[in-house]
Amino acid sequence: MPEGPSIVILKELVQPFKGKKIISVEGNSKQDIQRLAGQKVIDFTSWGKHFLICFKGFAVRIHFMLFGSYRINEQKESKARLSLQFKKGEINFYACSVQFVEDDIDLVYNWTSDVMNDNWDATAAKQKLIEQPSMLACDALLDQQIFSGVGNIIKNEVLFRIRVHPESEVGRLPIQQMEELISEARNYSFDFLEWKKNYVLKKHWLAYTKKTCPRCNIPLIKKLAGKTKRRTFFCTNCQELYK
Repeated sequence: MPEGPSIVILKELVQPFKGKKIISVEGNSKQDIQRLAGQKVIDFTSWGKHFLICFKGFAVRIHFMLFGSYRINEQKESKARLSLQFKKGEINFYACSVQFVEDDIDLVYNWTSDVMNDNWDATAAKQKLIEQPSMLACDALLDQQIFSGVGNIIKNEVLFRIRVHPESEVGRLPIQQMEELISEARNYSFDFLEWKKNYVLKKHWLAYTKKTCPRCNIPLIKKLAGKTKRRTFFCTNCQELYK
């Protein structure tokens, strides 16, 4: 599942189509995608893992789920869920969720919870954590209403960076660790963006998919942790459990 930084990259790649009219539409989406034919793209934006194509009066939300992908100015052999043809070029989306957003997206989305948005509000994130003291750190980072855009890679790497055990209760975290969790969720997301653009993301993983702790040189624990049951990699020696 693409994380927030990957959606930001997509948003940047499709900018040449901004302001352009869609000539034709194809795809196996069950939505009324033909309403897009003849429409002019007003803007492309994103909220966390949601990619948004904005038109006058409505928007299309693309969520890539677990196996979604896209192609720009080229096609895969499989049938596209949504294919947008322009006078010069095309955008194709595969194995994803396509939904229409009829309301003003500024009313639908809270931009202050998106860790990569200019309107990101760390103070609001801290208050949300304080209000859910029993939530585990690994679940908190994946909560899109608190850290929109953070996915499983970022979760693992942030917790390793700040030396916090993933099953720590956020209400038990010392203030310094809670503030580091919040700030590093954003910092690592921008590091992720830069590394992915340069095709070196995996080289920088310290915990995710790793077998040995690079700090302690002992085996990392691999576990389906928290309510989310996502793959979690951590060191019981240098990542403290607050519980």
